[in-house]
Amino acid sequence: MVINHDELVVPIIENTAHVVKLMESFVEAISAYPKTTAVLVRNHGVFIWGDSWISTKTQAECYHYLFDAAIKLHQLGLDWSTPNPGPLHNTSGSWECNGNFSRALKAGFRSSDYMIELSERCVLLDIEGTVTSISFVTNVLLPYARDNVGKHLAATYDSKETQNDIKLLHSQIENDLEQGIIGALPIPSDYVGKDLIIASLVANIEAMTRANINFPSLRQLQGHIWKIGFQSNQLVGVLFDDVAEALERWHALGFKVYIYSGGNRETQQLLFANSNYGDLRKYLCGYFDTSVGNKKETCS
Repeated sequence: MVINHDELVVPIIENTAHVVKLMESFVEAISAYPKTTAVLVRNHGVFIWGDSWISTKTQAECYHYLFDAAIKLHQLGLDWSTPNPGPLHNTSGSWECNGNFSRALKAGFRSSDYMIELSERCVLLDIEGTVTSISFVTNVLLPYARDNVGKHLAATYDSKETQNDIKLLHSQIENDLEQGIIGALPIPSDYVGKDLIIASLVANIEAMTRANINFPSLRQLQGHIWKIGFQSNQLVGVLFDDVAEALERWHALGFKVYIYSGGNRETQQLLFANSNYGDLRKYLCGYFDTSVGNKKETCS
């Protein structure tokens, strides 16, 4: 298959009666195509893998879409294996989804009354201003993290999670100092004791907050503070009134709903797990944060 300028190669192996033989073919296929993340078993099924279960699930959904598109192009007499199958002249057609969505296609079909029904639709949602108000973030979540950061660092200082948060913040602060960022303060050495280190970290975080700078290292620490807030029922995710109804309706229609937000994925899940409409995670298929790239970047 050709997707824009990238070529995706999916090896096909023959099915066998014995798993050992099948595995031999499988190993040969991935050795020949080390960049592939899927192997088709002819007239049987497909193996798909990824770096995590989330990655594997995403890969499976992408392959399902590509395979479905290839079948439909083949049924229309179009060569799905080339980058430019070209239009069939003097014909026209449209896409139709449950009668609610249609648009003209540049490439037509063999029959003017042939319709392609989309088997799936996806909804990609942001959080701030989309499922919850910006004021909930600025007036509730951010102040909660700011007011509890010192207490959180002191109570969890020796934990692996907090030490990792401190390490990331330390790296960011050193970078700020090198660039001459106003408000950045050096972090004392370990031997001075954790109280002075925490005080310095809090001062740097306050400076970042005043400057409206929300680095990934800060978002991660905020997420861990919010986690405790949600788990202790001090925080409740306040969603717009139409969100739960919309998620339920889309779920009933078979839509796949995903979240893509600047907040880390754990925080996103906490918001929907502890919302004012209960746990809504059953309606969501996945979560993306800016670790895949900024939302204004085309590649993300």
